[in-house]
Amino acid sequence: MNVMSYLKYFLAWFPMVVLAIMNGALRDLVYTNYLGDLAARQISTLSLLLIFAIYIYFVIKKFPPLSLNQAMYIGILWCLMTLLFEFGFGLYGGNSWEKLLEDYNIFKGRLWVLVPIWLCLAPAIFYKVNRQSR
Repeated sequence: MNVMSYLKYFLAWFPMVVLAIMNGALRDLVYTNYLGDLAARQISTLSLLLIFAIYIYFVIKKFPPLSLNQAMYIGILWCLMTLLFEFGFGLYGGNSWEKLLEDYNIFKGRLWVLVPIWLCLAPAIFYKVNRQSR
């Protein structure tokens, strides 16, 4: 596979960082005070999944992958970039692995694990959706 064919998808990941930061800011500034931290994080995660769904749908529609395999590679790329960003900045900011992994503990009501899973799956899902709508 040609690395240059992935450049647009690599670049398309960066607006997702901005969307995630804006979503987190909205959570912190607005509804954490009313709902508490856990409920606010759960709602924020679900709203981010929806925001990402809309964004990814349009990215995949505008720049359709050449195949389902390429769509799956795009998802893996976005998932890995997200995890590297999140853990890289988290560790750089002085957080422990324990603190960083806390958001992934679904048994304690944390839903964040759904975000990298969604980023991994969404390009392939929307590739298939867009192909069926043609």
